[in-house]
Amino acid sequence: MIQPGETKPSFLPLELAVPRIRRREIPSGGFILHSEEPLGAHADHLGQLLQAQAERQPQSVFLAEKTPTGGWRKVSYGDAWDAARSIAQGLLDRGLDQSTPIVILSGNSIDHALLMLGGFVAGVPVTPVSVAYSLMSGDFAKVHHIVGLVKPRLIFAQGNGNLGGGPFEKVLATLPREIETITDLAVLRSAEPTAAVDARFAAIRPDWVAKYLFTSGSTGLPKGVINTHRMLCSNQQAIAQIWPFLQTTPPVLLDWLPWNHTFGGNHNFNMVLRQGGTLHIDDGKPAPGLVEKTVANLSDVSPTIYFNVPAGYAMLIPHLEKDATLCERFFRKLQMIFYAGAALPPDLWARLEALSIRTLGKRVIMTSSWGSTETSPLATAAHYPIERAGVIGVPVPGVQLKFVPSGSKLEIRVKGPNVTPGYIGSEEQTKKAFDEDGFYCIGDAAKLADENDPASGVVFDGRTAEDFKLTTGTWVHVGGVRVAAIAACSPLLQDAVVTGQDRSVIGLLAWPSAAAKEIAPEELRRQIAEKLSQHNKTQGGSSLKVQRVLLLSEPPSIDANEITDKGYINQRATLERRHADVMRLYIDPPAPDVITVTD
Repeated sequence: MIQPGETKPSFLPLELAVPRIRRREIPSGGFILHSEEPLGAHADHLGQLLQAQAERQPQSVFLAEKTPTGGWRKVSYGDAWDAARSIAQGLLDRGLDQSTPIVILSGNSIDHALLMLGGFVAGVPVTPVSVAYSLMSGDFAKVHHIVGLVKPRLIFAQGNGNLGGGPFEKVLATLPREIETITDLAVLRSAEPTAAVDARFAAIRPDWVAKYLFTSGSTGLPKGVINTHRMLCSNQQAIAQIWPFLQTTPPVLLDWLPWNHTFGGNHNFNMVLRQGGTLHIDDGKPAPGLVEKTVANLSDVSPTIYFNVPAGYAMLIPHLEKDATLCERFFRKLQMIFYAGAALPPDLWARLEALSIRTLGKRVIMTSSWGSTETSPLATAAHYPIERAGVIGVPVPGVQLKFVPSGSKLEIRVKGPNVTPGYIGSEEQTKKAFDEDGFYCIGDAAKLADENDPASGVVFDGRTAEDFKLTTGTWVHVGGVRVAAIAACSPLLQDAVVTGQDRSVIGLLAWPSAAAKEIAPEELRRQIAEKLSQHNKTQGGSSLKVQRVLLLSEPPSIDANEITDKGYINQRATLERRHADVMRLYIDPPAPDVITVTD
């Protein structure tokens, strides 16, 4: 670890665009930021990206997935293009078009990817659905809701070939019989492409729908976000402009992030496609018993960029620290470490940095961006070296950010070709999502890292909708409290949600870090209480002091929407799902496992 006062080693050299950001004041209050770098020309639709790579490098590996025997099944760009054209013909033979989407119930796989690409080539929207909605639900209400909104003519649920739908048979049995169900992609791949495929391919326009992605938000049934080809192609053009190193080193990824989320399905998948890289589909993920699969896959694959959420890094880092060979393979070709949102705790940041220095003698750039399903997802990116989490970068080319005063904070809003036209089947939700100037109201707060230099970046300042009042009437700004508390407890807490609405004191539901798991439970609680007590003494009032903490053993679940499409903890969804833990936190007298903290 780098000690305070020590000079840190330099960063590995990496070609990044120099941010040139302009600020324009709004007469009514607030200001607008935008990049002085114009957005370059880009493809009209995603199918063109696949066609271009198939013509340029037909033999290069595009997709790879683990086989049951431990090897890798690989598909080249040429093979993917041929398969997508055959699948497109199969879709056209069934009369599918823009008005008849496909619903995909399966997780990430090569067959899932090929069907998605076939939809892009045929101009048929695809709707990947969270696997949890099919496998972790008793009534399949969310699947039924999505099917009712999208009104598909075809559902794909990857099963056991001609033996049936495998794990999806239960949910399939509850869906309308008039919807064709396919469990074996060979049914579509057997079609021979005709001139009809070429005609449809040529007819696709940038404003055609490429995907419907469903985001649950905090509560209620999922909202269907319209994702057009213009949105997704313009977003990839912005990435290409801010990360020019991708032109000389096409990305090699090992990625588990689900394709029903915009992070994995749009940012990462489409980036590999746009840049002609290789995507290894990781069959592991940040969960007990599954992170070991990720570790095993990293023994085979040395990524050039590594994407993950904080929970993923928290589970991976101990393996890298223990296994020098694994660590060397992980860092061998690594150019960038990407974490989602503003959520990477200081302890994880420091440990990743230390591993990079120990292995390479230099620091791999760690960076982040910000956006949502509605913004494709990239709206800002830190395409310059940063020294801490929380900085979410600057607006990327083509994007405008509006900062609007909201109480003591600045609400941030987004406008650009990457922004959704709205939500499927809900004019009301669409109308509420935009302000009078056409900016998308994302619901986040932010501020400038340096008021005198907009190019220094934007700092995430929490969700405006997450803030609440204590029974004293005092407002609690959740984002600031959470970040400060995790930093005060470093290196013991991985992440936390803030509690206290309609209560007299602030509490935390918190996840212990890997370092904390090496400490006996009673001693861990004592150390956390001591660190927060010292923290409270430096705070000015009840809205900043944490007085109760309950440590959680079950990690945050992306399937249960506890991790947002932005990659950080969904405060509202987590508090709702763990209501019993919140109630336990405030029982008097406190239970033995509840940490009480003095002022």
